[in-house]
Amino acid sequence: MKKSVSSILAASLLAISISSVSASSPNLGREVLEPKDGWAAYGEGTTGGAKADSSHAFTVSNKSELINALGGGDSTPKIIYIKGTIDFNVDEHNNPIGPEFYADPAYDFNSYLKAFSPEVWGHEKEVSGPLEDARARSQQKQKQQIVVNIGSNTSIIGLGADAKIIGGSFIMSGVENIIIRNIEFEAPRDFFPQWDPTDGEFGEWNSEYDNVTVTNGTKHVWIDHNTFSDGEHHDKDFGKYFGRTYQQHDGLLDVTNGADYVTISYNVLQDHDKTSLIGSSDSKTSDEGHLKVTIHDNYYKKLTQRLPRVRYGQVHVYNNYYEFNSHSDYEFDYALGVGVRSKIYAENNYFNFDEDIDPGKIIKDWKGTSIYEDGSFVNGKSSGSEVDLVKAHNHSSSVQLDENVGWKPTLYTKIQPTQAVPALVKAKAGTGKID
Repeated sequence: MKKSVSSILAASLLAISISSVSASSPNLGREVLEPKDGWAAYGEGTTGGAKADSSHAFTVSNKSELINALGGGDSTPKIIYIKGTIDFNVDEHNNPIGPEFYADPAYDFNSYLKAFSPEVWGHEKEVSGPLEDARARSQQKQKQQIVVNIGSNTSIIGLGADAKIIGGSFIMSGVENIIIRNIEFEAPRDFFPQWDPTDGEFGEWNSEYDNVTVTNGTKHVWIDHNTFSDGEHHDKDFGKYFGRTYQQHDGLLDVTNGADYVTISYNVLQDHDKTSLIGSSDSKTSDEGHLKVTIHDNYYKKLTQRLPRVRYGQVHVYNNYYEFNSHSDYEFDYALGVGVRSKIYAENNYFNFDEDIDPGKIIKDWKGTSIYEDGSFVNGKSSGSEVDLVKAHNHSSSVQLDENVGWKPTLYTKIQPTQAVPALVKAKAGTGKID
């Protein structure tokens, strides 16, 4: 039987305590995920680098120090504390670098535009030839500078309220037992996006580099109390070519290719388009039975889509606060994407809009069939109420979804009444807010 939404706001005072250690304390690196706190608590749980000896506890303040502390991605337990701001677009002497540093000698952007304009190249085939090869080499050079692989048994923890990573892409690939907490991430920019004339009706500029990627069978990851955004560089700032946004951002936080047992909690995700993708391909049938992710108590603010978009996975989405601004640089498209064989179980999420919208737009079908949803509250400009989002979607769409997802979450600590969610999440989510 579905639960009703409580209107007793005092329930918000029943604090969800993730930690008893201040965000300014190095002891934060010894903390582990609580039992039952989402899919990352499954089995042996998630402890990150909590067992690291003193010789594998590092405090770093620039990219070189961080790379050295990661130890080439080995599995030795380690704790890495981030102090201050670390910019990834720097050379070996920590001097800033940009597109001119990465650009291949044979790459010329104006020549690229002339060669691949729709009037010259058309829309029937993907771009190819010497200029595209030079673009790819430029992109590869940037990748070598800004992408880092995180090894097993690692905790990466921000010290205080001002730990920040700018332009870096963290990848967890085929590893396990990782914790990332209390860091502000400014999304990396791909200085050399590729024009794909076959992408959609008009073509699109496609970029590389997610902020954080959990992929290739990685297991047991806890991502908590971070802030993710496009920072100073919004999509509109990049202009348009061929009538399409010159897109230099990809995702903020993606879970793909058979990754499992991930908990994403108390983060702020804001000012971005393609936010979180769980499952990267409709044809990746091997993802069936994997992509088990819990997403709770996150603050989604001024975003466009993928909050999250899911294929295959059993994803528990609860007590998240979604806030949309019609004057934002990022226009709302949808929140919950129901992809192929996805099994989203959504409970007690709060959607706040500064205008009246059709609540049927909150769910978008991407060739899926089912989503369980209960306790959603939708607040518009003139009114707010509890809304059955599946019913609203089915009323607005020719595609009819059911709620038979075939599973019920058991790994959670407490699900708060929906009307308590805005105050709780705004007070607790993001960097510098660990109790």
